[in-house]
Amino acid sequence: MKNITELTIEEAKNELEYLAQELAKADVAYYQNDDPYLNDAEYDRLKHRNLDIEARFPELIRADSPSKKVGAKVKSGFSKVSHSFPMLSLGDVFSLEEVEDFIMGVKRFLNTAEDISFMSEPKIDGLSFSARYENGVFVRGATRGDGTTGEDITENLKTIKQLPQKIENAPAVLEIRGEVYMSKADFLELNERYEQNNKKTFANPRNAAAGSLRQLDAKITAERNLSLFAYTWGEVSEKLWTTQEEFFEYLKKWGFPVNPNNKLCHNIKELEDNFNQIMQIRSSLPYDIDGMVYKVNSIALQERLGFLTRTPRWAIAHKFPAEQAITKINNIRIQVGRTGALTPVADLEPINVGGVIVSHATLHNEDELKRKDIRIGDTVIVQRAGDVIPQVVQVVLDKRNPEAKEFEFPHNCPICGAHAIREEDEAVRRCTGGLSCPAQAIERLIHFVSRDAFDIAGLGNKIIEDFYNEKILMNPADIFTLEERNQGGDDLFSTGNGLHLERKEGWGKKSVDNLFKAINEKRKISLPRFIYALGIRQVGTATSLLLAKNYNNFTNFMNDMVAKETAKLVAIDGIGASMATDMVEFFQEPHNLDIIKKLLQHIAVEEFIDTSRNDTPLSGKTVVFTGTLEKMTRAEAKAMAQKAGAKVSGSVSANTDYVVIGAEAGSKATKAKELGISIISEIDFMSLIG
Repeated sequence: MKNITELTIEEAKNELEYLAQELAKADVAYYQNDDPYLNDAEYDRLKHRNLDIEARFPELIRADSPSKKVGAKVKSGFSKVSHSFPMLSLGDVFSLEEVEDFIMGVKRFLNTAEDISFMSEPKIDGLSFSARYENGVFVRGATRGDGTTGEDITENLKTIKQLPQKIENAPAVLEIRGEVYMSKADFLELNERYEQNNKKTFANPRNAAAGSLRQLDAKITAERNLSLFAYTWGEVSEKLWTTQEEFFEYLKKWGFPVNPNNKLCHNIKELEDNFNQIMQIRSSLPYDIDGMVYKVNSIALQERLGFLTRTPRWAIAHKFPAEQAITKINNIRIQVGRTGALTPVADLEPINVGGVIVSHATLHNEDELKRKDIRIGDTVIVQRAGDVIPQVVQVVLDKRNPEAKEFEFPHNCPICGAHAIREEDEAVRRCTGGLSCPAQAIERLIHFVSRDAFDIAGLGNKIIEDFYNEKILMNPADIFTLEERNQGGDDLFSTGNGLHLERKEGWGKKSVDNLFKAINEKRKISLPRFIYALGIRQVGTATSLLLAKNYNNFTNFMNDMVAKETAKLVAIDGIGASMATDMVEFFQEPHNLDIIKKLLQHIAVEEFIDTSRNDTPLSGKTVVFTGTLEKMTRAEAKAMAQKAGAKVSGSVSANTDYVVIGAEAGSKATKAKELGISIISEIDFMSLIG
């Protein structure tokens, strides 16, 4: 993997695409399925690589960038709960130098040189929860979900004895947030009980806690000993506290468990000392932690600092160093994704790394494999700081078999045999077989019915693979003709010419009826979901939403793509030239257009109505700042504009609505005058945002 300073712009684009896809997959596995396949260290490495590339190439930041996301969509089977205030994740750092950079960033934002106090709190490795109280009575519990919408786990939370059902002298509306976890002792006891009953055991306490809390039957949750710590708030009708430290005292009065190792630190030295102290006693704690969280203690300063897209500016997670182990690589195999990307995967000799058995790891791409010179049979150092799949750190060369051969990356697809090419400046080699390649066709079908797309229950990966191999489902349009082609099923009046899925092994009339019902329920779909379901390269959920907001209906979007209106796409904030090219090229492929036309005969794509942040004068407006502001820093002004629903741009164009000028405004103000754009003062801007 190249040093970031050596990346060309095309290499950076391609790597950001890969990182967006890989981290999105990892988020679904961790947050939604409670079955992570990337360990914390590898996840954090990829996330920081993404942030570093974006810092060097800010013009390439994708609409579906991992830096803009938190969590994953809610799991089906639970009622949805919309969070009044988003439940965001925290940014991660791994060194004292990065902690210092974070603190300096806070000071720059606030324009102060004075020391700032931080609460230092152990980072519990569990599942985030929200508990809402009205007039002192617990009324609703929820998971974080994707940060905006969570799952209703009210009955499950009630089974946790540490959660107060009633509290006194509290605000009329009080939402308490924290972490549900399973202690190490309770985890061992649960696994022993499961082993005795020949049940599948859990990999670690975090998975056990998440799986227990997200049971549809609260009785199962009650049978497992879950614990919790409270550490922050969401919606509250009246804040009685002025500092994070004071809030913890209120939590204790109300009966919530608060981590006894929370500590107020007044400078970087105290934060460092406390970090090292907790790391030394980490293994002796009755629960798993994977780092420390630092929060600005003053609530007034927290409110001034505000939030980035997915993280607060006033808090950071300082992660512990990764745990390592030595194991052997038994095999290196190549997986083919829906875009034809060939990804090397290492099959490992199963090894216990920090209490978790791991057996395989992605090797990312051809360059990464070559850079580390990983060979079949090699002894390697692997590391993890959390769950399941490790990062291969390096090869132990003095243990290498002299006959071990350098891995030759295939130049042909291992599935269909088509030529696999690597475009100039691309990090990924791709199969050229397109939809004639079974791996790509199957992966595209799996993507089409996935949770963020059509979300069709009953069409799991194995069923899609079987149906494809039996030529029952060859493309997405075939899904919506399945019932018709089944021709009435296995009754006495059947013509005998249908698919007769009821006769297939493992199927029956009820399961087939349920499948058809699930398909028919999805014959109407929202515009963002439909665009995402098409599987256009570089178009994730965030980009699909961005396109929906700008085009409003699918006909508008498709017509522009067929007409090769690349310029219109690039004019959308967040759409780059490479992404626009991929979209236009998708609609130039006759096969894709044919499938879309067939789909539109069986489904209805809803028009998009944007209801987000439409209650301020700046909602949907594009704002540019120029000159020196006097009432606030530039960073604060941008944050306030975004909070009011505006898009902040760094340049003036015909699409700009307002240019906010400070002292010594320069060329941007001149250009705004030439274009007839509204020029407003800092005071005017403050008036607009209230």
